[in-house]
Amino acid sequence: MAERTIASQSLDPCPINPVVDLVFSRWTTPILWVLRHHGRQRFNQIERRLPTISPKVLTQRLRQLERDGLVARTYYAEIPPRVEYEMTELALSLVPVFETLVDWSEAHLHKVEQARRAYDSA
Repeated sequence: MAERTIASQSLDPCPINPVVDLVFSRWTTPILWVLRHHGRQRFNQIERRLPTISPKVLTQRLRQLERDGLVARTYYAEIPPRVEYEMTELALSLVPVFETLVDWSEAHLHKVEQARRAYDSA
């Protein structure tokens, strides 16, 4: 994901592009969804809930989410070491956005599917 500067954001014709790039990039939303619905999780727990993600990609996405301030990583110095991930307050502020998208999906996604079928059959 390319980093944007404040100056380049102001030139963007769509003001939500930086948010879309941040939140809706590949695997970000599913990871946040898992953390939202299952709370604090260890790496293996997240990996089990997202069986099609590779460990390498999960590690990369968790690091990026931590860098972006959306996921908090807690390291426990015990034997064996334990690491847990959870949504930050910043990430929790996105929950209403996700809920709105779920509502829209339930109300309208079938119309999108109908439109696709009609387009494809034409």
